[in-house]
Amino acid sequence: MDNRLDVSRLESLLESSKLLNSSLELKEMLRHLLRTVMGRLLASRAAISLTGYGTALTRGLPGLREGDPFDAERAAALGLNLVFPIGPAEEPLGLLALHRPLKAALDEDEQEFIGALLALAAGSIRNARAHEDVVSTNRTLDQKVQELRALIDLGRGLAATTDPEEAAQLLMLTLAGRWVARKHAIVTWKPDQPVIERLRGIELPGAPTLRPVISAIAEPALLESALPEEIRTLLALPPGSAVFPLRSGDAVMGLVVCGPRLGNIGYTETDLEFGSGLVAQAAIALDNAWHFRDTVARKQIEKELALAASIQQDLFPKSLPPLASTELAARNRPARECGGDYYDVLPMPAAACAQSFLLTVVDISGKGIGAALLMSNIQATLRTLLASEGDLSLLAARTNDLLHASTPPNKYATAFFLGYDPSTGVCEYVNGGHADGIVVRAGGGVELLGTTGLPVGLFPRRDFDRAAFVLNPGDLLLLYSDGVTDAVNMSDEEFGLDRLTATVSEAAGRPCAEILDVVIRAVDAHAGQAPQFDDITLLAVKRLES
Repeated sequence: MDNRLDVSRLESLLESSKLLNSSLELKEMLRHLLRTVMGRLLASRAAISLTGYGTALTRGLPGLREGDPFDAERAAALGLNLVFPIGPAEEPLGLLALHRPLKAALDEDEQEFIGALLALAAGSIRNARAHEDVVSTNRTLDQKVQELRALIDLGRGLAATTDPEEAAQLLMLTLAGRWVARKHAIVTWKPDQPVIERLRGIELPGAPTLRPVISAIAEPALLESALPEEIRTLLALPPGSAVFPLRSGDAVMGLVVCGPRLGNIGYTETDLEFGSGLVAQAAIALDNAWHFRDTVARKQIEKELALAASIQQDLFPKSLPPLASTELAARNRPARECGGDYYDVLPMPAAACAQSFLLTVVDISGKGIGAALLMSNIQATLRTLLASEGDLSLLAARTNDLLHASTPPNKYATAFFLGYDPSTGVCEYVNGGHADGIVVRAGGGVELLGTTGLPVGLFPRRDFDRAAFVLNPGDLLLLYSDGVTDAVNMSDEEFGLDRLTATVSEAAGRPCAEILDVVIRAVDAHAGQAPQFDDITLLAVKRLES
């Protein structure tokens, strides 16, 4: 018998070789190999295993799962009476085993063909595995580069701030953005300083309850499931959360929680190590910020705030413009002499409806001269862009890029941009990381206008989605800064969105100016003797009968 393969087998081998080498995806390559051999030998059951991995692919074997141990002995137990090495017999890359009920043995030509096919497959498998290793290495390197950039960016932002609230906010934005965690929380404190709480989708006990809890957590980072049972019960965190104690030396100063990641992706040891580094960096920045706050001379601060306050006062509109079929009212009360909030009502000549107006409330990070200058920058930017830009998404994107390019890394703003057509009541809005707008319908229903994008000036080249609704006659819209909902009483209990919504709904029948007075009185009554720690800004819009 001629030991050489005949022409038809050579053509079949050539075709299989092309298919095997047409992709570097290992599973697709193994599927083709299994289909070719099973079809040629009329086998109904087969399996491929790879050295160091176990079972890689099966057909007709429901009891054999991917990754299970597999060798010639296991193949025999499963009735797979034909076993071939993939690659050199003395050191194979794996095994191909199959059941062939029609023949007990293969002729020499068929065995030679199968051997040649598996030799070709061995080379393709080596290439695919090498490709997987390269891809995995590149993915790991890319992750390390991204983590390093996050560390550097956070370090720059923290180094540039002297405000502990900004430091806490930067930390949570970095962690939540890195891991795409929609739920997250930070509670941190220092004696003789206001407690800082930023809770998004996660409720935590107050600082007095947390102090002994955090002292009992020895690890710098761990998953919620690894907490002692009594602590896990007390915190009641979403399953899959990551927990980071905040410490300054041996002193406990707070707790950071990142909720479960989107897509059911769990936190790895590398993630926890990376998060620990960010939290440790933020702890130092918080300590420094509080120290700075304690040691800066009062007269210097007063001079700075007086200067910033005089600048800021000129940025607010002297009066709100009259709009057809519309009632407007606005209030601003800074927490200190100089605040970081801004509101305005500006015409939009470039909009689809030339009679449209931009109604905006902006909450700027930080306070003092820096906040006043950024407010001035935002006002000038909006007035310039509105002359030629009528699309809210593009307006927000261009404002974001201009602010990012002209401000330090720790300076950004949450912003609510509302395009309003007074003649029809049609509204479009972009919510850049700002508090939810509240719409109280004439019939009593309440709608919330949630976030559609990141804060402006935080990252470059970001897109901002827009949404739309109609303000009908009798409907009321309230825009506000988070100084309203975050106002706390002496028990560190926030005024909250629910209280605000209920207060506005109850007063919705009154004129806009009275509604804002009612809201401010309700906030003050809730706070009691607790000092106001954040700026309060309100803008009310009511559609009137034509």
